[in-house]
Amino acid sequence: MIRTSFNDGWQARPKANRFLEMAGMAPAYQDVRLPHDSMIGRERDPEAGGASGFYPGGIYEYRKTFTVPKEYRDKRVFLEFEGVYRDATVSINGAFAGQCANGYTGFTISADNFLRHGEENEVRVECRVHQDSRWYSGAGIHRDVHMIVGGPVHLALDGVRITTADVDAGHAVVEVAAVVENDGLRPVTLDVRMDLQNPAGERVARSTAPVTILPGDPVTVRQRLYVRDPDLWDLDSPALHSASVTVVSGDELVDEERVVFGIRRLQLDPVHGLRINGQTVKLRGACIHHDNGVLGSAAFARADERRVELLKQAGFNAIRSAHNPVSRALLDACDRLGVLVMDEGFDMWTVPKSDFDHSLSFPAWWEKDVEAMVRKNFNHPSVVFYSIGNEIPEASTPHGAVWGRRIAEKIRLLDGTRFLTQAVTTPKSAIMQALTTAQERLAATAADLGPNAVMAAMDEIIRENAPSDQMTAATAEPFAMLDVAGMNYLELRYETDRELFPNRIIVGTETHPTRIAELWRLTLDNAHVLGDFTWTGWDYLGEVGVGKIAYADSAANQVLDAGTAGPYSPYPWLTARTGDLDITGHRRPPSYYREIVFGLRTEPYIVAHRPENHGRRSVSSAWSWPEAVSAWSWDGHEGAPILVEVYSAADEVELLLDGESLGRAAAGEANRFVAAFDTVFRPGELVAVAYQDGKEQGRSRLVSATGPVRLAVAADRAAISGDGGDLAFVAVTLTDAQGNLFHDRDLSVSVEVDGPAVLQGFGSGRPATEEAFTGDVHTTYEGRVLAVVRATGPGEIRVTFSAAGCTPATAVVHAE
Repeated sequence: MIRTSFNDGWQARPKANRFLEMAGMAPAYQDVRLPHDSMIGRERDPEAGGASGFYPGGIYEYRKTFTVPKEYRDKRVFLEFEGVYRDATVSINGAFAGQCANGYTGFTISADNFLRHGEENEVRVECRVHQDSRWYSGAGIHRDVHMIVGGPVHLALDGVRITTADVDAGHAVVEVAAVVENDGLRPVTLDVRMDLQNPAGERVARSTAPVTILPGDPVTVRQRLYVRDPDLWDLDSPALHSASVTVVSGDELVDEERVVFGIRRLQLDPVHGLRINGQTVKLRGACIHHDNGVLGSAAFARADERRVELLKQAGFNAIRSAHNPVSRALLDACDRLGVLVMDEGFDMWTVPKSDFDHSLSFPAWWEKDVEAMVRKNFNHPSVVFYSIGNEIPEASTPHGAVWGRRIAEKIRLLDGTRFLTQAVTTPKSAIMQALTTAQERLAATAADLGPNAVMAAMDEIIRENAPSDQMTAATAEPFAMLDVAGMNYLELRYETDRELFPNRIIVGTETHPTRIAELWRLTLDNAHVLGDFTWTGWDYLGEVGVGKIAYADSAANQVLDAGTAGPYSPYPWLTARTGDLDITGHRRPPSYYREIVFGLRTEPYIVAHRPENHGRRSVSSAWSWPEAVSAWSWDGHEGAPILVEVYSAADEVELLLDGESLGRAAAGEANRFVAAFDTVFRPGELVAVAYQDGKEQGRSRLVSATGPVRLAVAADRAAISGDGGDLAFVAVTLTDAQGNLFHDRDLSVSVEVDGPAVLQGFGSGRPATEEAFTGDVHTTYEGRVLAVVRATGPGEIRVTFSAAGCTPATAVVHAE
């Protein structure tokens, strides 16, 4: 089958009913290229709710015209949609052709019966969004679309599956299974040839098998190929092989497909934990939602790849999709870069979490959803775990356990090569009990401190009750059906369960960022604990302000959203404010702290708390990180008291300002990797020196920015593809002439793109803003803003930025 991109030539608009259409009052279509998010350009509505980032729902329609050659009359033609959010309905030439309820799973439309060969055809896709997600979902055809064409006899779609069950020192047995279909009228006998290539492209194994296929009766051709001295896939050396499957009739090529895969061996037990190729791996995991920040939900391959690159550079070696199957592009990136994946199927089963979510469709669609997820994942070496659900309300009930076992066994039937988990949390009854207890503890002060205080108190109560007999009973059946017990915020069970359930293997599927030090120590000290997935590795749109820092003297600026029962901040809050990296990919202080805790960084890291908040009582949740910045430019605060913290694994840290010692403070694990210094701000050079056993281990410095503000620009790559789908990420930073950051002088920056490219998105990591990501003007946040440019063809692309009082600056990118 020949798969070609079907992303060009689309148009989109909010859907108009047929009466407006007939009256000529329908909104005009706009030209778009897929992947596309119809919601990100909408005006936000303060009444729309914090779960969605105050973006309103709606119904959207897409259309595309295309010509089908006459010679396709005797061929099979499919349209493959990797993801349409949500409740997609597809019509071809005015006739219903197919649908998919889930917004994150792929589906395929057989177009044969609807096409007009040799003529122009039209495909339309309709989708709708309405109070169906607990986070920003986006809307529309947010992942790639392909046209797939083949003859009557062909390899089935995603019909080549590869397993590497036998991997030893110096050899591997690779099993290749290929499904061949015959949509003709007569039996055929053909040869199926299978070739394996190593990462250098050299053939390392070949096998040929004859096969007879009856009409309408698919046949699986299965061959075991022996590979000598294979390059094994692992986190440090993600070697990728490829398999070419060719169907021939004599000298005639009938069909072919090439599949990329990795040769690796997985083992799991409570003594050694997770092993890849015999080596134990501890998971340094990041939960991620699906949006791509300023691009909205559009899953551009380069955006997904860049996210994986930056997360790995920040010290993560695993990603958990939250709470939906990830894109193929992200899996491709994880394969290439060496990052493990826990792909999660559902955020709900039969009990809803939002008024109109997938629970309404789950009983009828769950098997198709599971099949689509496994079909997508099967050949990706990065995928090690499937999660059957996240915080499923009914999971601890008898009927919920029945559903869980159905899903688990369905996945095992389709793919027995990976491990199963589920992200289990405290049952609803215990959460409600914790809420009542928290309110009693806070009593009269709760109203003054706001929801952050209530949530923080609830969290402590839930943690206290995690090892209780009540929780042991509630989680017994959900964990019994899994290979790995996934625990959301239940880390106090880790050591308890080691004694109660000696065969139980645990992973922290969701944990608080503020507790990474104790969580990582639990992971290192307990072989049955595979690792930790923080909430979250990357900030995201929606669930606004769950990681916000509030203050006791102004806590009323955070409210409970009654519609989704979340501690959401009011409009114009936009992001959750929980990520180690913000929505532009900029690393925040918790990212460097985590890197130190993981033992991956020896240099100390300096942060300064905002002097205007010095002495104020903060009220935060366990998802919050203190409002600190790695910068030493606080214009207007000279002489003001300021708290400086230095993150370090060393025993002791000395802080110097312009060479003058401000004292020494203990750091290291015994002090939660933080040395604290209460001092007074004055501009200059701030230096932190870390000492281990009296010897300098490393140092870092911050220098106050002075003089005129400059626009420093940097593109992530100097050359990109000009095929119409590649992106350049151009970062703008406000600095002085020496490159020191002006984090406190935010400016309105405008951008202009010249050459074969368009501005795809423009914005900052500011968690609360009314500025859109679709315009050409945006204000920096802490001195930074990001432009995303999409090439539309080959040539030189010039991206020029301007701001009042600054000399314009240009980045040049070549599209090839």
